[in-house]
Amino acid sequence: MAEKWKHTALLVIDMQNDFILDDGLMRVNGGKAIVPNVVKAVEIARQRGILVVWVVREHDYLGRDVELFRRHLYTPGKEGPTTKGASGAELVDGLVIKEGDYKLVKTRFSAFFATHLHSFLQSNGVNSLVVVGVQTPNCIRQTVFDAVAHNYQPVTVIVDATAAATPDIHDANIFDMRNIGVATPTLQEWCETNV
Repeated sequence: MAEKWKHTALLVIDMQNDFILDDGLMRVNGGKAIVPNVVKAVEIARQRGILVVWVVREHDYLGRDVELFRRHLYTPGKEGPTTKGASGAELVDGLVIKEGDYKLVKTRFSAFFATHLHSFLQSNGVNSLVVVGVQTPNCIRQTVFDAVAHNYQPVTVIVDATAAATPDIHDANIFDMRNIGVATPTLQEWCETNV
């Protein structure tokens, strides 16, 4: 394992059935297309000895821990998006949490908001992040901006292993992240770096 990867973590964000599948309650249009690249990014991370952190949303059945603007999606007798224990909250087929990986549950866009992610990463010597998943303007962007605020360096977003509702929205958000010093390689480019 290259020394640099010892201090790197791969954050796999919200690659759950409700965000990815055609009948997902919160489907991101571009999500399904990136699944193979996310699978590959996880494989490469494991080969390099990079810590894989699965960042997922899991909500209370009644939606008491969800953002206020989404509360209407949770009503008694009707399962809301990514409800804890429901199939919609499970990782999409092809992605599996393995021994040595870490699962982090969040209830907001940023993986850092009201979670212990920062202290977990710090206590494991991580100072560099690679981010994949959905969706670019919300959970990816918020997590990345918080990572930059916490002085992770470098922060990398793999452009073809992240997605949004439309390519234009995705590209605009990648542009904004690039402007705050975030690296934005393709999966192929990332695979070829310091192998």
